[in-house]
Amino acid sequence: MGSKEAFRRIIFCVLLLLCVSCKCLTSEVNTTQLAVLKVDASPQHARKIPETLFGIFFEEINHAGAGGIWAELVSNRGFEAGGPNTPSSIDPWSIIGNESVISVATDRSSCFSRNIIALRMEVLCGDCQAGGVGIYNPGFWGMNIEDGKNYSLVMYAKSLENTELTVSLTSSDGLQNLSSATIQVAGTSNWTKLEQKLVAKGTNRTSRLQITTNKKGVIWLDQISLMPSDTYKGHGFRKELVSMLLDLKPQFMRFPGGCFVEGQWLRNAFRWRESVGPWEERPGHFGDVWGYWTDDGLGYYEFLQLSEDLGAAPIWVFNNGFSHNEEINTTAIAPFDILDSLEFARGSTNSTWGSLRVAMGHPEPFPVKYVTIGNEDCTKKFYHGNYLKFHRAIREAYPDIQIISNCDGSSKPLDHPADIYDFHVYGDSNTLFSMRNKFDSTPRNGTKAFVSEYAVSSNGVGRGTLLASLAEAAFLTGLEKNSDVVQMASYAPLFMNDNDLSWNPAAVVFNSWKQYGSPSYWMQTIFRESSGAVLHPVTINSMYSNSLAASAITWKASNSSFLRVKIVNIGSNPVNLIVSTTGLEALVNMRKSTITILTSKNLSDENSFSKPTNVVPVTRELPNAGEEMFAFLGPYSFTSFDLALGQQKHVS
Repeated sequence: MGSKEAFRRIIFCVLLLLCVSCKCLTSEVNTTQLAVLKVDASPQHARKIPETLFGIFFEEINHAGAGGIWAELVSNRGFEAGGPNTPSSIDPWSIIGNESVISVATDRSSCFSRNIIALRMEVLCGDCQAGGVGIYNPGFWGMNIEDGKNYSLVMYAKSLENTELTVSLTSSDGLQNLSSATIQVAGTSNWTKLEQKLVAKGTNRTSRLQITTNKKGVIWLDQISLMPSDTYKGHGFRKELVSMLLDLKPQFMRFPGGCFVEGQWLRNAFRWRESVGPWEERPGHFGDVWGYWTDDGLGYYEFLQLSEDLGAAPIWVFNNGFSHNEEINTTAIAPFDILDSLEFARGSTNSTWGSLRVAMGHPEPFPVKYVTIGNEDCTKKFYHGNYLKFHRAIREAYPDIQIISNCDGSSKPLDHPADIYDFHVYGDSNTLFSMRNKFDSTPRNGTKAFVSEYAVSSNGVGRGTLLASLAEAAFLTGLEKNSDVVQMASYAPLFMNDNDLSWNPAAVVFNSWKQYGSPSYWMQTIFRESSGAVLHPVTINSMYSNSLAASAITWKASNSSFLRVKIVNIGSNPVNLIVSTTGLEALVNMRKSTITILTSKNLSDENSFSKPTNVVPVTRELPNAGEEMFAFLGPYSFTSFDLALGQQKHVS
C-alpha cells in the first residue's frame, strides 16, 4: 500500500471513529453534520427486487387523456356532451355568423345507434358573408397546429341537396388561415363519411377547426374528428407525452382510475364495452367525479395498447358495483362483464370479444395478468360479497391472473383471498417522509402490497415542489427496502393539463404544445433502474439520521454493472458523508462512476413552462469513487452515487 493510500485510509478511520463513537462533530456553532452510510454489497445478504416494483398510474383526471395524451383535437366530436335530450348544448362548438344567417340545434338523427345525437345546421343566407357561415371547434383550450404537419379530418355529413363545405384550420379569431380545403357533399338522405388531409402552412398554438359554407340549405353533421398524423406509432398518442413516460421505464400501468372507474353515480362510471369498437360508435360519457366529458376515444383497447407501447404490464381496475353514492347488492352482481373484458384482452381470435380486438387491429392477445376489483371500496357494505363473486369467477376462468383487493393488509392479514392488496397514501411532506418505515413491521409471508397511489399533496405543495420530491424519494427508499412485501408502487396523478387543476400536483404538466416534469417526476427517474435490481442492506450512523433516508442497489445497463447508493437529506443542514461499502466482488471503475444530485435553492422551488428545468437532477463525474469515499450532501438534496463495477477482484 502506498503512503498516500495509507494516509487516506487513516483519515477515513479517524473520521469514522469520531462519527460513530464520539458523535461530537456537530454543535450549535458548526451546523455541518457528519454521517456514515454503510453498504453491505455481499451476495449472501443481497435480495432481488421484484421486476414490477415501479410503474405508472394513469387516471382520466385533469384532462390527462381527453385533451392530453390522446391526440384527438376536437372536443365533443359527436355532439353528445350536452346529454340525450335535444335540443342540447353543443359546447365548446360555436357558430360563425349570427342567428339571422345560421341556425344550429342538436337532434336525434345520427346514423350511429349508440350515440344518436347529431347537429342540424341550417344556413339562412343566400349571399353569405365572406368566408361563409358555419361552426367552429377550439378543441381543448386551443388546437396546436404546426407548420408542415399533416392532420386527418374525418366527419359524417348528410344533405338532401348537393352542397359544399369548406374545412379550415385557423387562428382562434379566425383571421389567420393555416390550411383549408373544399369538400363536396352529395345530396342524399343517407349519411356520408367524408375524409380530408389538411397540411398546415403556419404554426398557431391556439387554433380552431372551422366548417363553413356559402350555400343556403340544411346540412347535418356528426362525429367530427381531427387527428395529427404523427402520433406515437400511429396509435393516437401524443409523442412528447409518451416520451416522458418511456423515460420513467415503467414496469406496469394501472388504468383507468381511480375515482374515474366509479363515478359519483354509476351511470357515469367508466364502461369498457362502450369504449371499444369503431370510435364513431362510442357514446362517450360524462366523468362526473372530475367534471368533464370524454368521448372515450381513449378507451379500454387504447389503454391496453398504451401499456404495450410502454412495455408495461397492464393492470385493469374495474367497477365492482359501486359509485361514490351507490352500492349494488351482492345478490344482484354478476361477473360476466369483467370476464368479457378479459376475453377481449386475452381471448382467441375466434372468441366473441377476442374477435373484436382482432377487428380493431390487434390479433395477438394483450397479456393482462393483473386486475383490481374496485377502487377504495373496502369499507363499503357489499364490497366483500361482491369481491368474492368476482374473485371466484376470475380465478376459475383465468387462474394465472393476480387479483388485487382494495383492503389494507399492511397491519393484519386480509380476511379474504387476494394475491395483492392496494394501498394509497397522500399527505404533507412530513407524512410521506415518516412513511418510509411503514412496511418494516408488515408480516413477511402475507399478501403483497401495491402502493398504487402515493404523493405529497398538501401544505403548500404548489405545482410540485423540491420538498415534495424529497419526501417521496425517502418514501421510495423504504419501499425498496421492503420490496419483499411491496410488489408495486406508482405516483398519482400522472398528468395534469395546465388548464384543468382538478388535482394538484401531478408528475407531468402540459398544455396543447408544451410539457414539463415536476420535481416528483424527475425524482422518479432516479428510481427507474430499481425494478428487477439487487437490493443491498444499508445502515446510517449519525446524530442527524432522522433527516436522512438511504438505499443501495446493484443494476445493469448493457454490459456494465453499477452499485447505486441513494441518500435523501431532507434537513436544513449540510452533511459530510462517509460511504463505506463492504462485500463488493468487483473493483470500482472511477472513470465511469457518476454522481447525480436533485436539489435547488429553495424548498418551495418548482418547475414551470418558463423554467422547465428549474429543479432537475444534475449528473457529473465522481472522481473519488471507491468502496470508501467522502461526499458532501447539500441541505434539502437527493443524491445518487453510481459506482461503475469493473473486473472481478482477485482472491489471494
